[in-house]
Amino acid sequence: MAKQSGLGDRLFVDGVDVSGDIGSLSSISGRQALLDVTAINQSAYERIGGLRDGQISFSAFMNDSAGQAHERFSALPTADVLASYLRGTGIGSPMASLAAKQVNYDATRGSDGALTWTIDCQGQGFGLEWGEQLTAGIRTDTTATSPATGLDTTASASFGLQAYLHVFDFTGTSVTVTLQDSADNSTFAAIGSGVSFAAASAVGAQRIATVNTQTVRRYVRAITTGTFTNAEFAVQLVKNSVAGVVF
Repeated sequence: MAKQSGLGDRLFVDGVDVSGDIGSLSSISGRQALLDVTAINQSAYERIGGLRDGQISFSAFMNDSAGQAHERFSALPTADVLASYLRGTGIGSPMASLAAKQVNYDATRGSDGALTWTIDCQGQGFGLEWGEQLTAGIRTDTTATSPATGLDTTASASFGLQAYLHVFDFTGTSVTVTLQDSADNSTFAAIGSGVSFAAASAVGAQRIATVNTQTVRRYVRAITTGTFTNAEFAVQLVKNSVAGVVF
């Protein structure tokens, strides 16, 4: 792919599209601690990987409308949040998600009258995960839907997957989002014994993961089942490309 700008990006937090209230993102970081295991018979440092971590930090404008930035972030929830950054809004475009704790909500009022807030989301249990969008930004289904084709991940792999779901709006009883794979982008089937998010009936977000030896074929799609007339959602696929991914 060609070099890109950050124009047209999005930020989702727990099923709320706060993109229109975000002025900038100062950090989208994933890292791993390095453990020093250098023995006395070595002439250089020897290190092994330690704990994973991640951070998504951003600046928000003041918007006290229902469901927008001030209402969402001022509560300083003690429970975990799921934050997702989208580089554009196309199927296959990069997307980074983080299970996190929101640790602050700090206001700055400039001498020119500008009022902005700084929010820092720090990793909680999994670290930052980069993947690809299985939906083109926010997808809207009005009934159970199975797209004819899926995302081309270039090859089959047997290292498992993780996935994230944001549900932004919903009308009906419930919707279940399920991931399926295919070798030929035509005939799709369940991945292993089935990879589904929990049935959703309200705004929210979820993370799921398979075992890290699960085979995931080349093409992957997201289908919906359930009883509903409107489901607005976004899905991220993190298909592991190396063996031994653990959290």
